[in-house]
Amino acid sequence: MIKVKNHTFTYPNGKGVFDLNFTVEEGEVMGYLGPNGAGKTTTIRGLLGFLPSKDGACTINGLDCFSNAPKIQKILGYIPGESVFPEKMKANEFLSFMNEMRGTKDKIRQKQLMEMFEFQPKGYIKKFSKGMKQKLAIVAAFMHDPKVIILDEPTSGLDPLMQNRFIELVLEEKRKGKTILMSSHIFDEVERTCENVLIIKEGCIVASSDMVSLKNSQRNGFILKVDNENEARTMLNNAGFEIEKAINGSLEVYIKGDAVDQFIKTIAKIKVLSLDVKAQSLEDIFMHFYSGKGN
Repeated sequence: MIKVKNHTFTYPNGKGVFDLNFTVEEGEVMGYLGPNGAGKTTTIRGLLGFLPSKDGACTINGLDCFSNAPKIQKILGYIPGESVFPEKMKANEFLSFMNEMRGTKDKIRQKQLMEMFEFQPKGYIKKFSKGMKQKLAIVAAFMHDPKVIILDEPTSGLDPLMQNRFIELVLEEKRKGKTILMSSHIFDEVERTCENVLIIKEGCIVASSDMVSLKNSQRNGFILKVDNENEARTMLNNAGFEIEKAINGSLEVYIKGDAVDQFIKTIAKIKVLSLDVKAQSLEDIFMHFYSGKGN
């Protein structure tokens, strides 16, 4: 289990993370979303024991992340946002080094992962492509069968086939009861693997919900193709509806669920050529919060 309670860490410039509270249970994959600079990496550094809490605490399986970092490393799998390897090493030497450091003797899982990702640990790491380095990071993070897994942009550099295999891996680990925190800019992989999601903005969590409730609590999207765009704009604006996009007579409008009836009554007064419902994706919700409209 990952538990973050009242966690605050502030850099000298005033940025950081402030009063964070969340829990990731066993068998749960939690998505952690936010743009660069929002506080995701600072949060992860706290969980890795690199940054102590100035207030509050971060714990993994009941162990304080800062004071018990060496113990936690043996049960933790981690893929950083930008993997940095000792490039004078060969890949097989690096994997052997990691196994020795963790005290891992069983290499069955390592072989399974190398087959799954079509990875051959031959040659010097410095000659690897970005995709090959990412495969190495995945194998190194999962090969000791960790109980807790922290992923920061885990499929960066992978082709679509390998991205899908990684999603299969995460779902497999979830079924085994692993605790997984995943930060990603690829909304599709978050939607496919995570049942819960956190959205962080300027160091503060602005949304914390299960995926279904988060979507249901947000807005309904409609795309209207109208005969008279100016007339439609005027009537919708007068009724209090905000048009988010307008292209060649097509208007995109998002509304709260309790305003659907009023919306239908309004567009009944307009000559509508077509009306489509747009399912709101996780990316739409994320952009809603970052546009300053989320609450």
